[in-house]
Amino acid sequence: MTEILLMASEIGSILDAVLEVEFSFLQTENIARELARLPAGQQQLVLQWTRRVSSTNVQLAYEFSSRAVRALACMDEEMLSAWCLHAMDTYDRAGLHPAMEVIKDLEGFLAFGHLRASAALLEDVRPVLNSFIHGLSGRRLELQEDTRSWTDGEVLYLPEMMARLEDEEDNFHLYKAMATHLWGQTRYGTLNVDPQALLAPYADEQHALHWFQLLETLRLDNYLKRDLPGLYRQIQQLHARLADPGQESALQALRSELDASASVNDSVAALARLYERQAPSLPCYAGGMDLPLAWQARELRLQREEARFRDALRVLAEDLQGEAAEAASPFELRERNPDRDSSELADLELVLADQVMPVPEHLKSIMTSIQLDLTGIPEEYLVPAGEGEYDPALLEDETLDPNDVWGGVYHEEGAFFYDEWDFGRLHYRKNWCVLRELDQEGGDDGFYNRALDRYRGLVRSLHRSFEVLRGEDKVLRRQPHGEDIDIDAFVEALADMQSGMEMSERLFSRMHKDERNIAVLFMVDMSGSTKGWINEAEREALVLLVESLQVLGDRYAIYGFSGWARKRCEVYRIKSFDEPLSNKVKGAIGSIEPKDYTRMGAPIRHFTRMLEEVEARTKLLITLSDGKPDDYDHYYRGEYGIEDTRQALFEARVAGIHPFCITIDKEGADYLPHMYGKANYVVLDDVAKLPLKVSDIYRKITS
Repeated sequence: MTEILLMASEIGSILDAVLEVEFSFLQTENIARELARLPAGQQQLVLQWTRRVSSTNVQLAYEFSSRAVRALACMDEEMLSAWCLHAMDTYDRAGLHPAMEVIKDLEGFLAFGHLRASAALLEDVRPVLNSFIHGLSGRRLELQEDTRSWTDGEVLYLPEMMARLEDEEDNFHLYKAMATHLWGQTRYGTLNVDPQALLAPYADEQHALHWFQLLETLRLDNYLKRDLPGLYRQIQQLHARLADPGQESALQALRSELDASASVNDSVAALARLYERQAPSLPCYAGGMDLPLAWQARELRLQREEARFRDALRVLAEDLQGEAAEAASPFELRERNPDRDSSELADLELVLADQVMPVPEHLKSIMTSIQLDLTGIPEEYLVPAGEGEYDPALLEDETLDPNDVWGGVYHEEGAFFYDEWDFGRLHYRKNWCVLRELDQEGGDDGFYNRALDRYRGLVRSLHRSFEVLRGEDKVLRRQPHGEDIDIDAFVEALADMQSGMEMSERLFSRMHKDERNIAVLFMVDMSGSTKGWINEAEREALVLLVESLQVLGDRYAIYGFSGWARKRCEVYRIKSFDEPLSNKVKGAIGSIEPKDYTRMGAPIRHFTRMLEEVEARTKLLITLSDGKPDDYDHYYRGEYGIEDTRQALFEARVAGIHPFCITIDKEGADYLPHMYGKANYVVLDDVAKLPLKVSDIYRKITS
């Protein structure tokens, strides 16, 4: 189809609508005249991207359109697209002003764009690096972008882009090497030195700091060589490619200054010996430092963790001795690995009144963190806290402020980060949603048992129908061996023989039990709109499903979902795949209650990830819901939420997962075909039918 060349007046009308000039008072006449001189294809390209950028911010779109002609003179279509996407991602991550800088600095992006061709970008490698760093020992660390590399002991800060090598994979390995050395600073004591005391003896603090960073890099190399030898070899291969011969010989001479088991104090002592010398440059993989900020973070962390540790001991003591336990009764520590190397963390167990106490996971992580900062746990920490001894703020997790819809802490332990599809920009918002997986607090199993009693006759009928479905014997025909003769195969073979052809040996039939290999995850809408009878119907439906699935033997999991804006997406673990049906699970089903809103994209992506880890021939993701996607923030309502959910469901199908929706929304037929496909949903017109129909629907979609 031939593209139509637009006149300036036509372009102006389009820009006025896209840029909302009636409200923004932006002037588009000059831009329209410039675009009118372009070929038709370039006009459409600029207008298309102006629309997409305006879905993020109108002012940003205006700045883009005003520079588009100049950009097209030095960019191809692919680079122009990357420029716009980079600006929108910057807006999501840092706000309007930094995004405007990306658009305004056209020359800077050109240089940046050429580097991107072979660079590794932090936003792309973050998921892999996160998994790698979380798998290392010590304190759980998160990754965050900064203009330089450094760590405060809790977050590893890395630059936006790594482009020192000509290959993207090599640049990724350099990212990994740098992240590993930053982890080493937190694991092997680099940050446990007071920077004021370290640098006070020296007139040139920058020179002294450079020597300290260099010595620590070499010291950490020794530990990596011992604890992560494969990774150490990979790091040294990168170093060999980037170091000049003079630098390597100078570093080799320095390695003798620190033996394989040196501590950070040995680096401090070596600094005093070497300060007057000219220091060689740092290896390419050396992690950067900001010792004052790291020390400040350490001091705050120690206050927080002493309070949490001692308060946790108070709870343990009360559990053991009752509320009458003396608060001053101290715990003792006992090492399980007393012959450990001095650089290894002690494996500690807590003892109270000669009884070894089970240590909860959250307390183990606090104990590990304290050891990393202090090399051990001080005796005064072992006295349980008195009631009200600490400011309650110190005892709180760094969770989101419930009044801060848009803010919140991204680096909370246990959070998952998911992209979200923005249909306006036709691009993902990177790491846009923060999702947390929570345990559904269980009650007693009274509701479960009452539902069984109420539907006693239906349960018996379901048991009979699912018993038949569980292992139907199927006739396998044309087999080389079997219990019976396959008459059709025999007749065909006889005809072949009479016509001079060789007679087939596959003349038998045998019965074969078709084993089911299905894994299904039920995602249950726990939004506020399910309040009342809808919530009760959902729970009753789950009771009947569970009873049916116990007969059928299919692996299944049940999770609820709700949330409040993009940084408070929550899923509630009612039953995991590996968890047996128990009174706890029955109680959790009975305690399902309405909560907040229905942001569906992030939970679907989370459940897709879970199902991908399950070994099964058939994987199903079944939604029980009463309505369309919705959330507190207005833009997720309507088309945006539907399109994000549709994209998340498409991602699930690409992963080999079959989504299906059971809804009681009478208007569901208006949007469900677009999200799920015409054959992958069912609308129940009466909520009372939900418990009666849901097991029958499951039987049909899995048979």
